[in-house]
Amino acid sequence: MILSKDLNLTLRPMQYPQFFDLYKDSLKNIWTTDELDFSIDFEQLRDKISPEEAHLIRRLVAFFATADNLVAHNLVLNFYKHFNSPEYRMFLGKQLFDEMLHVETYLLLVDNYIPDIAERTAAFDAYQTIPSIKTKADFCFRYMDSIYAIDTLETDTNRRKFLENIICFAACVEGLFFFGSFAYVYFLRSKGLLPGLATATNWVFRDETMHIEASMQAIRVIRTEYPHLFDTALTERIYTMIEEAINVEMLFCQDALCFGVNGLSFDLMREYLEYVADQRLVQLGLPKKYLTQNPFSFMLLQDLQPLTNFFEKRVTEYQKGLAGTGSSIVFDESF
Repeated sequence: MILSKDLNLTLRPMQYPQFFDLYKDSLKNIWTTDELDFSIDFEQLRDKISPEEAHLIRRLVAFFATADNLVAHNLVLNFYKHFNSPEYRMFLGKQLFDEMLHVETYLLLVDNYIPDIAERTAAFDAYQTIPSIKTKADFCFRYMDSIYAIDTLETDTNRRKFLENIICFAACVEGLFFFGSFAYVYFLRSKGLLPGLATATNWVFRDETMHIEASMQAIRVIRTEYPHLFDTALTERIYTMIEEAINVEMLFCQDALCFGVNGLSFDLMREYLEYVADQRLVQLGLPKKYLTQNPFSFMLLQDLQPLTNFFEKRVTEYQKGLAGTGSSIVFDESF
């Protein structure tokens, strides 16, 4: 059982090969910050960005500065502690690598976008000092803190709390907060702005999509092994959680767009967030709630595609070569 307290350390026999598959797929999307170039971004920030766009960008940078560290914090303290699947823990190890890479990426972003040392410090403190960003951090901490002291998942009450934590980070944090910020980046890209940030976001987007899919697959396993946990009360809490996440993200939107940015609006952003939320509900095996359409034509290329599309296309510019190894893993062997 994937939430059993009896620690399983063996990959033979392989009980959850789907997570090993995800781990192997994730290795195809290894990249480094050495491949990023923010030089054109710096010139555009100086010469082409309007004051209204500059405020939006400052808020994005402030959110990105610590966002992935929050996800990593939860992964290490909660996910790795309770998932009793060596295959999934392999994926979580790669996810932690991804999160640290994202942290490094946004460190470079802050260094390149904010030359003033005091402003850089303020960006890293934003999760405590800027209300629209602090509200998002507080939302995360609430679900982290609710299970921090739980050592084992021996009761249904504790299992439900853990399940809500997984759903929070998959559907709301990585699945809504991050996707809302990605939309701002791709809007700027559609105007020919900040190509360095857009490139970094392409790679982060791909990582986050896989992280979400892995969490959703874990939730499906829990649903199969502990079906009684998925009762009406949990369903109601999920809908409430996602609605709250949308409202939290809209507070950030109202701050980021408070001076007005031509081509974006509060209403359009809410439509987009509701559209994304419906995709998350479907992934969770629940009916859509909002029934809205994607209002952003510039997001069509980054639309919420099935994960396999990324790898069926064999996008080799992001894929590290593994040719010549001459070996593969067979799932049905015991040893």
